[in-house]
Amino acid sequence: QVQLVESGGGLVQAGGSLRLSCAASGRTFSNCAMGWFRQAPGKGREFVAAISVSGGRTYYKDSVKGRFTISRDNAKNTVYLQMNSLKPEDTAVYYCAANLYHSSSTAGEYDYWGQGTQVTVSS
Repeated sequence: QVQLVESGGGLVQAGGSLRLSCAASGRTFSNCAMGWFRQAPGKGREFVAAISVSGGRTYYKDSVKGRFTISRDNAKNTVYLQMNSLKPEDTAVYYCAANLYHSSSTAGEYDYWGQGTQVTVSS
């Protein structure tokens, strides 16, 4: 079992930055690939970024490349999402997720989910 708790969301002006954190409990975190997804009102959950077990490989949604950075600290059981140059269209609830097998951009392939943290970007 892996329990995930996100934090770091909030209200920020366009062009600003936020860093989301996802703290994991459970002994299997260091064996999990991790991902960040988001869901805006009235829309489906979409992939944002993913990172491999070791942290050596990262993957991003095209619209966030160059602005967002995913990282992990296995010693702290935490995964991060640094978000820079935020835009109003980044407004959503952001979720972290754990995948027991591999990095993926498909939400259905993730095994554990956090409760989400709201990010609101004002114009």
